[in-house]
Amino acid sequence: MDAEDADTSRRDRPDAAGGRSFDRMRARFEAVAIPLLPVVYRAALRFTREPDAARDITQETFLRAFRTFDRFEPGTNCKAWLLTIVYSVVVNRARRQQREPVVAVEDVESAHEASYASAPAGPPASAIADRISDPQIEAALNGLPETFRSAILLVDVEELTYEEAAGVLACPLNTLRTRLFRGRKLLWAALRDYASGQGYSVDDASRGRS
Repeated sequence: MDAEDADTSRRDRPDAAGGRSFDRMRARFEAVAIPLLPVVYRAALRFTREPDAARDITQETFLRAFRTFDRFEPGTNCKAWLLTIVYSVVVNRARRQQREPVVAVEDVESAHEASYASAPAGPPASAIADRISDPQIEAALNGLPETFRSAILLVDVEELTYEEAAGVLACPLNTLRTRLFRGRKLLWAALRDYASGQGYSVDDASRGRS
């Protein structure tokens, strides 16, 4: 091998190593993240309630996820990591489109204080998750302020831990717990007739709330 060939070989080796590293990352991404595509789309649809927007958000989420997959820690919850990206994309899109006025979380909670103060405690969380496709529950959930709806979607529907949901929403754990408590009360207040028809009472809900 002459000097020129040797120099070419040295230049090629890092590229080859980088290619193998990229291939390994892509294979891991396809094994860990891609199977969660339906979960990401479902969450995006529930956040936006618009199929076209949900598809766009899903695509953007996976593009971002692939570009930053080297930051994902193996062994942690990939679903929670992806939903963090989903929520970030949703919030950024809403701000760009200015479809809703930006309202402080504290203002939302204050505006509904009287409502959730007088509402029943709410059902077991499983009662929401198990019947999320029921039109009455879905309509009541969609009617909640976004602050509370997002907390319920992440914990009661997507079954993230409180810590994971707080991470997605970028809020303190105690704040997440408060939003869940208040959101569940508002949701159940909107579903009193439905709850009665399903065999729940206010007393049952208070004893069974998770």
